Amino acid sequence: MSANISTLSMSTPEQDKDLAQAILAAKRMAVTMRKQRLQDFIFHKITFGFAFSVLLVLVGIIISLMMGAWPAFKEFGPAFITTVEWDPVNDKYGALIAIVGTLTTSFIALLIAFPLSFGIALFLTEICPTWLRRPLGAAVELLAGVPSIIYGMWGLFVFAPIFADYVQPAMSATLGNVPVIGALFKGPMMGIGILTAGLILSVMIIPFIASVMRDVFEVVPEVLKESAYALGCTKWEVVRKVVLPYTKTGVVGGVMLGLGRALGETMAVTFVIGNAHNLSWSLFAPGNSIASTLANEFAEAESTLHMASLFALGLILFVITFVVLGAAKIMLHNMEKKEGSA
Repeated sequence: MSANISTLSMSTPEQDKDLAQAILAAKRMAVTMRKQRLQDFIFHKITFGFAFSVLLVLVGIIISLMMGAWPAFKEFGPAFITTVEWDPVNDKYGALIAIVGTLTTSFIALLIAFPLSFGIALFLTEICPTWLRRPLGAAVELLAGVPSIIYGMWGLFVFAPIFADYVQPAMSATLGNVPVIGALFKGPMMGIGILTAGLILSVMIIPFIASVMRDVFEVVPEVLKESAYALGCTKWEVVRKVVLPYTKTGVVGGVMLGLGRALGETMAVTFVIGNAHNLSWSLFAPGNSIASTLANEFAEAESTLHMASLFALGLILFVITFVVLGAAKIMLHNMEKKEGSA
């Protein structure tokens, strides 16, 4: 036993040096690990603060809208949503005209923009020649950077006169005679109205939807498409059976992005919708939306009830957007569940 102890106690200088270096390296590693843990902790808290601040801002917006809208809902109750009358002179307000105008113009915009955006994205990713793909894609993306007021001015001074002189008479003479939908295409042919606002909105949201669709189409692995082509599929079959199933989440996200832009668009709609508190079956007739009503009357609201009614419109627009996005999330979740079960 004593021999073993003496053997252990007797070490060479090289062994002592190696041991000291190992101890020093262990200490440095421990210090580095503590430093990294501290950095990770700080980074986690900072990013959590950023994310939580977004939630705080959202809650703050909801609370401020509810507080501002409370006098209107207290005065008119739930009937505020279903009332047509909007009379600042007599302090009588209802949101139905603005709600219908917002939903109608957004639906028209999405109905036109979705197939066009899908075609643009499909052409750029699957059909377009390589030399044309980059400049054409850049041109589509540049349209998204045009200010909304420019679209509104173009719609009012360029598009609306042409629409009134040539397109509306043709639509009235053809679609206006169809039994069920004919009433939608009868009315004053002034060039401005619900249909014009929907068309301008469709031009505005096409770049957003097309850009998102193009980006998600490009992430589809080439091996999947090449395998489908090798089996004899046509381009449309490849898109329908390979590209769309692979990118359905991104496609729906792009559509929701465009719909959100259409629901909240203000200046372009204000220029061409007509700004009339009027509810009509005709898409040619002037109307109003929530955003255009806020833009036109917020600065001139004098009575407390008038201001509260405008806050109530803002709260309703927030709820509509939230419901639409929530419905899209639920739809995607159900699609994923069905796909998994299949």
